[in-house]
Amino acid sequence: MSTGAQNQSSAVSVVKKRDRTHFLYIAVIVAVALGIAVGLLFPEVGKELKPLGTGFVALVKMMIAPIIFCTIVLGIGSVRAAAQVGRVGGTALLYFLVMSGFALVIGLVVGNLLPVTDLQLTDDLRGEGAKLAEKAHESGGTTDFLLGIIPTTLFSALTAGSVLQALFVALLVGFAIQALGEAGQVALRAIETIKKVVFKVLAMVMWVAPIGAFGAIAAVVGETGVDALKALATVMIGFYVTCALFIFIVLGLLLRVVAKLSIFKVLRYVARELLLIVSTSSSETALPRLIAKMEHAGVHKSTVGITVPTGYSFNLDGTAIYLTMASLFIANSLGTPLSIGEQISLLVFMVIASKGAAGVSGAGLATLAGGLASHKPALLDGVGLIVGIDRFMSEARAITNFIGNTVGTLVIATWSRTLDREQLTEVLAGRRPFDETSMDPTHHAPAPAEVRVPVP
Repeated sequence: MSTGAQNQSSAVSVVKKRDRTHFLYIAVIVAVALGIAVGLLFPEVGKELKPLGTGFVALVKMMIAPIIFCTIVLGIGSVRAAAQVGRVGGTALLYFLVMSGFALVIGLVVGNLLPVTDLQLTDDLRGEGAKLAEKAHESGGTTDFLLGIIPTTLFSALTAGSVLQALFVALLVGFAIQALGEAGQVALRAIETIKKVVFKVLAMVMWVAPIGAFGAIAAVVGETGVDALKALATVMIGFYVTCALFIFIVLGLLLRVVAKLSIFKVLRYVARELLLIVSTSSSETALPRLIAKMEHAGVHKSTVGITVPTGYSFNLDGTAIYLTMASLFIANSLGTPLSIGEQISLLVFMVIASKGAAGVSGAGLATLAGGLASHKPALLDGVGLIVGIDRFMSEARAITNFIGNTVGTLVIATWSRTLDREQLTEVLAGRRPFDETSMDPTHHAPAPAEVRVPVP
């Protein structure tokens, strides 16, 4: 009998399952390195490659609205009590407000500790601040921001490219399906199928990520050059260090205390999204993937659908730190330091204004210029000092914003009891990997273990 068992076992070959998407992200890393080299050695060529990065970001952006719509409608439609959705939304907004305050305080402390750098404004740099301030003014105030949430038609929210418009319409549709009861289940099944198709298209789009990363990095390095980086190394390094302190101390401690999770395990889970942000200088490239990964990690669909899209407009921790430190750096460099009272009033204004400018390209720099123009016009020309390095700083603030929304989603899910703890444990341990081939959060990729295949 033992001999038969041995013969049976010998007819089995052990094969290692490979995740081919690993090659994709290795290619992204190689593309980033090549882009840096091209930007440094052939800056004019690097500038010409910018459309490659712009095109890739546009491809991902076109997926954001349908993904948000499907996720929220399915999440709300599957929740019986509408009050539960309201509690999650209220908790999220309160959390975003408190965390913005923490980011402000940290930015103020570090910004005041940075050494003063004596930088001279050139004629080319003068006037940049005025242009950006005009751009911020054109984006409108709080009233225009709120009215802009309402789309022209019910369906235009899925084509206009506005995250908040898609969120607003999805909430309405989700509550409508919820009110229909059993009659709404047909619509839910149809939207579930559409969601799977949309995520499959996103998985296909991600295969051109190396091309987009190469073009984006080559253009940024070619436009910026090494000289600007050397001259402004102080504020850049200070900003990176401040963002790191906020991530690992503030967010890490909050995650440990509330959700009993390690920040390092969470960062490892979203490492590929962080790589995308670094390579494209855009946090929006990671938004659809964050929605899918948070749902796959065990956060309920309704919580993911409300917290993640809203956080992308309201939970801007990295932007708050950036506005704080950039304002203090400009004031100190021009020899007109701000008093504590001026710092607080200016920066509170900027954080509020940044919510309205969240959908504007280059919103961080435009909000900085607009805030200085309204509170201390004498410092407006100083915005030109950091125009050259803003793209490199935008990567750090985008990563901080992204991690802040990742942690915020897990914390809010813990508070609202919409987190599947067992699923999260298995996912972070690597026993239920995210399915990169379909990006369907309800599916699991085969665990990275041995698979037995019969030998003929």
